[in-house]
Amino acid sequence: MTRKLTLNCDLGEGFGPWKMGDDRNIMPLIDAANVACGGHAGDPSTMRACVELAKRHRTEIGAHVSYPDKQGFGRRAMALSGQELVDLVHYQIGALDGIARAHGTRVTYVKPHGALYHAMLADSLILNDIMSAVASWHADLELVVLATPRDRKTQQLAVEHGLNLRYEAFADRGYTSRGLLLGREKPGALLNPFDAANQAIAIAKNNLRTPRGKRIPVSADTLCVHSDTPGAVEMITAIRQAMDGLE
Repeated sequence: MTRKLTLNCDLGEGFGPWKMGDDRNIMPLIDAANVACGGHAGDPSTMRACVELAKRHRTEIGAHVSYPDKQGFGRRAMALSGQELVDLVHYQIGALDGIARAHGTRVTYVKPHGALYHAMLADSLILNDIMSAVASWHADLELVVLATPRDRKTQQLAVEHGLNLRYEAFADRGYTSRGLLLGREKPGALLNPFDAANQAIAIAKNNLRTPRGKRIPVSADTLCVHSDTPGAVEMITAIRQAMDGLE
């Protein structure tokens, strides 16, 4: 059976005069924008420009929260947990949601970025802290987590927090046999447009496989693509066309 998946992308990752990604040409191709909230990238004006683009194209807005690490683009782990981490997540959601509401829209979901995303997958205490922060926000928000096989602990923790999860898979990244992402430094970690489009189709058909042919049972709601990949617009266009061709 083919699943109808939304397409999400990390956007708003510039800062001041420094630009990253082609937000203007990517926004019309996607369903949901993971907007940087000032942790790994982004500033008030960049967030505002991204919100305006998203509103114009009727694209859902998500808070792309991260460790406060602009120099490392949020890809370096930091020793943050407990109330300090909850406060950090609230701070970043609040920044983006305030700008969104000032422009007649709102944030509807949260997706951790980079090292924080991987810490959430590896450490149940950090996952609990992030769920606590998202669930205690004043408006209902969904949390994006990696779709992995047999992930009952995450599901149970979400139930305890009264939180809805949005499971994602990655169209443009290579997978391990355990259903996790290959490290960016490893061969096959970053896919080209042709392979990414084919992987998107495989995920939609629940037929994702390792290079050796082993099936990875990944049941996703949304597909992620990255705007900082070389040739990102070409890749996302190919993935969009592949997904539309399944309907």
